[in-house]
Amino acid sequence: MTSISSASPAFTGRDPDNRLFGPLPDVQAEAGYDTDHPARVGFFTDTSVCIGCKACEVACKEWNTLPMDDSHGVRDVIGLSGMSYDNTGQLGANSWRHVAFIEQTRTVDLPMPTFGRPGDDRQGSGPSVAEGRNDDSLLTAQQSGVLNAEALSEFDPQTGQTGSDKQIRWLMSSDVCKHCTHAGCLDVCPTGALFRTEFGTVVVQGDICNGCGYCVPSCPYGVIDQRKDDGRVFKCTMCYDRLTDGLQPACATACPTQSIQFGNLEELQARADARLATLQGQGVETARLYGRDEDDGVGGAGAFFLLLDEPEVYGLPPDPVVTTRDLPSMWRSAAAGAVMIAGVVLSAFVGRRPR
Repeated sequence: MTSISSASPAFTGRDPDNRLFGPLPDVQAEAGYDTDHPARVGFFTDTSVCIGCKACEVACKEWNTLPMDDSHGVRDVIGLSGMSYDNTGQLGANSWRHVAFIEQTRTVDLPMPTFGRPGDDRQGSGPSVAEGRNDDSLLTAQQSGVLNAEALSEFDPQTGQTGSDKQIRWLMSSDVCKHCTHAGCLDVCPTGALFRTEFGTVVVQGDICNGCGYCVPSCPYGVIDQRKDDGRVFKCTMCYDRLTDGLQPACATACPTQSIQFGNLEELQARADARLATLQGQGVETARLYGRDEDDGVGGAGAFFLLLDEPEVYGLPPDPVVTTRDLPSMWRSAAAGAVMIAGVVLSAFVGRRPR
């Protein structure tokens, strides 16, 4: 990675004195690390191969010894949502990884072909589908349909049930702290509990956090959260203790499909670009990268995603902006307002005759 001096201009077409937004090629140097620091690392989460196994959630909980998500404050009771397989619900102080389960349905015209093993009640949809075709042609059509299901932007024809007019698609994604280039949580922390590591990640030091909670509303993704018992905040550390020992984060190590990929951030970005091009070349027009753009509102993320639908579908903000972006202009406006008020007060006394 090419490093730059902290005095070098980091932005193009932006206020060079405002380092609270925009691209930042070397976040570690900006944080004060020497130029020989390690390369910035991150996560690339490819949701197109996520199977929702939650191995990442379990590995994160076990390695970081995170407490259970209690049910209504009752200890040792698992909180079940009763609404979905997604019982975590969202990221929180005790859940640093969250696998989202998004079920989508659409109505289709009957009859529609379905697929399955011989004897499966999903196999075939009656004579109307196979009418005028022999068994070989029907099998060929079925095989073709299975191959066409590779287009992940389309609903899976195998989910159609006999006698049903619905098709289903499951979207699954393992969410995590984005370790932003410009982290609002870090910018507003008054105690230094939040800091930028030599790997470019953002970590909370629980023993320094005073529980002020300023960082919670400053996160555009709603990631960082307070524990109710003592008010301190917690979030993903990208397994900083493992990184210092040359190990991968626990979640990436446990992922069986390589949906969660860890490594040099620049290499991951190139890999993600290639994966996106492959999917779009196969007709997956809805595929997109989220958090990859260095010109977005947080200067790009250290943990970014390949999505198969709009970000809002996954509970992600469509256009996140670091909440401290406008602080310099706000302070300038406040200073101008203070000068104006002082001028008005002063003018009220100038020229008055002494009594």
